Amino acid sequence: MPISFAGAVSVTAQANRDVAYGGTTLPAGIRSRFINNVNGITYHILEAGFESAARPCVLLIHGFPELAYSWRRVIPPLARAGFHVIAPDLRGYGPSGGTDVTFDDDLAPFTLLNKVRDMLGLVSAIGYRSVVAVVGHDHGSGVAGWCALARPDVFRSVVLMSAPFAGAPSLAFNTANDPPKPSASAGANIDDDLAKLPVPRKYYQTYYTTRPANENMWHPPQGIHNFLRAYYHFKSADWKENKPFPLTANSASEMAKLPRYYVMDLNKGMAETVAPEMPSASATAACQWLPEEELRVYSAEYGRTGFQGGLNSYRVNRDPKYSAELQLFSGRTIDVPSAFIAGKSD
Repeated sequence: MPISFAGAVSVTAQANRDVAYGGTTLPAGIRSRFINNVNGITYHILEAGFESAARPCVLLIHGFPELAYSWRRVIPPLARAGFHVIAPDLRGYGPSGGTDVTFDDDLAPFTLLNKVRDMLGLVSAIGYRSVVAVVGHDHGSGVAGWCALARPDVFRSVVLMSAPFAGAPSLAFNTANDPPKPSASAGANIDDDLAKLPVPRKYYQTYYTTRPANENMWHPPQGIHNFLRAYYHFKSADWKENKPFPLTANSASEMAKLPRYYVMDLNKGMAETVAPEMPSASATAACQWLPEEELRVYSAEYGRTGFQGGLNSYRVNRDPKYSAELQLFSGRTIDVPSAFIAGKSD
């Protein structure tokens, strides 16, 4: 969901004509650029602090369902602090890519390592051999983590927000001399277990891998603007039930304690899941971290593109064929300066 740093910068009501979207809600000093031929596609970026070529670079990577626009309150303070700040719309999001993304597209371009390749190509095209920090939020946290792990010479520090970095998958060790013994949980399938609960449930990331997910969110009964309002509200601190607590086991019964935006009812799509949590008109009017005018930037862009560009990344992450390539980095760790940030109600 969109990040917010309330009060970080005042947003001008005057149109910013240097941007591809959100022109009445983005501060002066932020501009758009389209960077051609970055790993085979055209990338759209928002940037500030570009006036001097000598400035150190900070790269900001958004999550799902987000845009580079999610960094609108973070970009200006970093630019004022002396950095050239670059926030791309990831492959398949917003104006980046320039073509419609479908469920039947080749998934290889959406792998984590290919997104690292995208980020390498982007900063190189803009004229940097390295960046002082790569910052990722939500899904972007995984991309940022892999940037730091795979190319610490380029990405000199990393900040991970909301989503912890799981690290490289391990390789089986010493199995030639000590064959592994089957465990009691071998073959267990959490998706099957969730579906067998008294109130059948499903994991949201599993749902995001299915063909109907994009259409359900793109053309929901309540309309895409109201869908996103309910979705972002449901996952925010404004929803009073967002009070995180540790689970005691990796089991279906424990996972069922999570909010329904994480563990959904089996027979519902995401549009139906979030609809009951639509905030009232007065609550919407009082929402300072995501006013209606700013939400319209998201609903207009996602209304134009759909969600499949982001959903394809969930499909890649759940497919062993693509995760196996990450074992090339088994045993490697993030060794550059790093930080993790999570919200109190996240």
